[in-house]
Amino acid sequence: MRTLTALAVFALAFPAAAKPWQGVEPGVTKKDEVIKKFGEPSRTVTQDGKETIAYLGKEAIKGTSQAQFKVDPTSQLIERIDVFPGPVIDKETIETSYGPACPSGPVPAAPCYQRKLTDDFRTYFLYPKLGLAIFFNEDGKTVQSFTFTTQKAAK
Repeated sequence: MRTLTALAVFALAFPAAAKPWQGVEPGVTKKDEVIKKFGEPSRTVTQDGKETIAYLGKEAIKGTSQAQFKVDPTSQLIERIDVFPGPVIDKETIETSYGPACPSGPVPAAPCYQRKLTDDFRTYFLYPKLGLAIFFNEDGKTVQSFTFTTQKAAK
């Protein structure tokens, strides 16, 4: 529930375009393309009319402990990707890979993050221009998960 609240705020902060992950772009890539690329998922779950396909365990995608793709039931487009990294990733790596904190004042043209807190006071970085939120573990230093999404899917 806490992550959902954070994602609702996230949805208001960036345009519909999202950063692709492993060649899968929310709002563009279809479910069958994901299955063709990564094989049959470990699990398929339907909740509240939304289907989620998950790759975990021996089917985990390289570099992850788990990846989940939320699918729009009508269009079969991927709406959101939740990635739980396998290796430990720290804040410095995130800033090097995706961009630094946004400066005060006008937002620069290059991607930058806004530091946010979830309802349970966990830190996450919101990259509005990339359609990306990065959630940190309780230690506040290592990544728990990445969320790649479109505005429509995050609502």
